[in-house]
Amino acid sequence: MARDVVDETPIRSRDELVDWIARGEKPEAKFRVGTEHEKVPFRLADNSPVSYDGPRGIRALLEGMQGMLGWEPIMEGENIIGLYDVTHGGAISLEPGGQFELSGAPVDTIHQTCAELHAHLAQVKELADPLGLGFLSIGMSPKWTREQTPVMPKGRYKIMREYMPKVGSLGLDMMFRTATVQANLDFSTEADMVRKLRVSLALQPLATALFANSPFTDGKPNGFLSMRSEIWRDTDNARAGMLPFAFEDGMGYERYVDYALDVPMYFLKRGDTYHDVTGASFRDLLAGDFARKPGEVAYISDWANHLSTIFPEVRLKRYLEMRGADAGDRRMLTALPALFVGIFYHRPALDAAWDLVKGWSAQERQKLRDDAPKLALKASVRGRTLQEIGREVLALARAGLKARHRLDSRGLDETHFLDPLDAILASGETHAESMLKRFHGSWRGSVEPVFEECAY
Repeated sequence: MARDVVDETPIRSRDELVDWIARGEKPEAKFRVGTEHEKVPFRLADNSPVSYDGPRGIRALLEGMQGMLGWEPIMEGENIIGLYDVTHGGAISLEPGGQFELSGAPVDTIHQTCAELHAHLAQVKELADPLGLGFLSIGMSPKWTREQTPVMPKGRYKIMREYMPKVGSLGLDMMFRTATVQANLDFSTEADMVRKLRVSLALQPLATALFANSPFTDGKPNGFLSMRSEIWRDTDNARAGMLPFAFEDGMGYERYVDYALDVPMYFLKRGDTYHDVTGASFRDLLAGDFARKPGEVAYISDWANHLSTIFPEVRLKRYLEMRGADAGDRRMLTALPALFVGIFYHRPALDAAWDLVKGWSAQERQKLRDDAPKLALKASVRGRTLQEIGREVLALARAGLKARHRLDSRGLDETHFLDPLDAILASGETHAESMLKRFHGSWRGSVEPVFEECAY
């Protein structure tokens, strides 16, 4: 999440929480797509991690970006921790280990997503080159240990860092060493939200497989193709996973709110201070029975911030967030939003995708999710591999994008943004598998070439 929400409107009932999400509904003509991606910074001189402070650190990069873009700084005390584009809604933020994130503005087409991405990477490069910094285009830092990874000065991350080891063995790896690309999409009605949530939950293992790009940890193969995805299986299962309840009768805004009310909280933010309330529930805060900080009442900002600390494979806020993919190169960063825009924003494609997955049981969906980090496209459900299913899904997405008929200045529609995914499905080889081949071949058992061959 780019920045914490500030809205001190008191919340008095569960219905207000439901209404807050429902106000995200948009008419189809106003559907937009937002793309977020994280980049792992490193020092070009020796492929070492990048600290926050110092003349060539993350702070210097953020200050340079502020001067270039004129965006509003996001401050925590004396520290700049991000930037916000007041005009268009985009933002730059820091993940716990210094991963540099662009939260793109909501835009109308994938062409605009592509233009935004190229402009951002060019701006970052212009400022990072004199600082001697580069950025990896993969899903996990391949070399540094947890102890070697810098810590960014953000209060919410301090609370999470202390809490994570209590609820899973890999939460600190998630925080400090992984990088993702995420696509955010709209819904028009409650029924539309439910259909899109169900389809996208079922298809997140396919996204994990197609975008698998994190096969190295601590300088050697880790046994997975998407270690980033595997890490989420043992981070904090009270706030992660495949949301099996979403497929049950009666699913809607209220059911998701009831789930979120009982997900343990991390913090309450009052002014500039983060108060540790780990383990407490939002339900208790709403009821005025909040033992962790007696006398507190709930505000809209508390609810919005709490929703941002829930980490299922697909997350519902006032839009739906696709969270199953590793970060990748430029073409992969536009391929993810193209995939889901093609399916979500063309009703026949969405209906056909639902027909494809609706018969899968909760156990089958979970097994597919469990298998995808290791097997990628070879994972299977009901006798069909994700490679086979992926071809069918890509055809639906391509038809959806073609039907949208959103053309760029050259007269091209959005379908070409799916080309890298078609290439992966045709070969059956993910980016992770390609890297592993090189590791055991021309790289001669070293991950150092990653910093040249897999950087922006």
